[in-house]
Amino acid sequence: MSNTYGSIFRITTFGESHGTAVGVIVDGCPAGLPITIEEIQAALDRRRPGQSKITTPRDEKDQVQILSGIFNGQTQGTPIALAVFNKDQASHDYTHIEKAYRPSHADYTYTAKYGSRDHRGGGRSSARETLARVAAGVLAQKFLALQGIQITSYVSQVGSIYAPADYTQLDLSQVDNTIVRCPHPETAQAMIQLIEETRDKLDTVGGVVSCVIKGVPAGLGEPVFDKLHAELGKAMLSINAVKGFEYGSGFEGVSMYGSQHNDVFYTDEDGQVKTRTNHSGGIQGGISNGQDIYFKVAFKPVATILQPQSSIDQSGQEITLQGKGRHDPCVLPRAVPIVDAMAALVLADFVLRQRANKVD
Repeated sequence: MSNTYGSIFRITTFGESHGTAVGVIVDGCPAGLPITIEEIQAALDRRRPGQSKITTPRDEKDQVQILSGIFNGQTQGTPIALAVFNKDQASHDYTHIEKAYRPSHADYTYTAKYGSRDHRGGGRSSARETLARVAAGVLAQKFLALQGIQITSYVSQVGSIYAPADYTQLDLSQVDNTIVRCPHPETAQAMIQLIEETRDKLDTVGGVVSCVIKGVPAGLGEPVFDKLHAELGKAMLSINAVKGFEYGSGFEGVSMYGSQHNDVFYTDEDGQVKTRTNHSGGIQGGISNGQDIYFKVAFKPVATILQPQSSIDQSGQEITLQGKGRHDPCVLPRAVPIVDAMAALVLADFVLRQRANKVD
């Protein structure tokens, strides 16, 4: 089972949704990085359940504990262990699916692979595992900030409701001003209304998280198989409920001619190489070119719905299932810090790898 991500800046996550704890081991983080438990906690608070009326009411405070690797407010260059102990499990909500295969969940595939599964909230397949990524991502983001790199993710679509497509027309500093984490107030209100209506119908709805990364220097990325966009795609597609990833012009670019799509180079007044357009999304040949990196991540509707559905159990018998317990009607608002974290982990690793590429 693959639980480790990264080459130099490397994380290993552990724990289950209804187990004792969920946590992460971070190895390869440079020594001397200033970090506080409050900074880590602030990121976890953006991901935690029960934070607003449009998220699951499971009341986990997700209080992080630093077990090793940080002393006197600085990383020590040694393995960093962070853990959150589960407090508000309701495992009885899952007894009815102990031997059942829920539609669009990992129940059947985990059983097929391992011969058994933890049915309590999905066990290791639960999105609760992502809190470990968010905790580690704080370290990566703090490291990147020292390099002048800033990552901002936001909800750009819920169902059929879209924010303005051009991120340069949005005030990305306003992401957390609404509970849906869309920086466009009018669109945010419509999104919230749709999520509430969907919840009241005992259903779920999906959408898109967009991410913009500024300040990335040219040269990050490893040809041929570790292209920067390929690693970003792998990182995003490893997040629960993600069904798609596109960067730059993405699928819309296929409707353009090459003469329209090519990003023409020029030198600005400071002697810096720039491009007049950015259809490449800041990446060419799998390597950053110094322009903004931007991409979109598509999330499916949450698979657990509180409506009756037909399925089968482990013996192959047809059954009727109905979700119980506390679940998100839309995962998008809580997914924003997860996208931030995974983008940061990719870039932090590439920054450190780049330092080994040249003598200077």
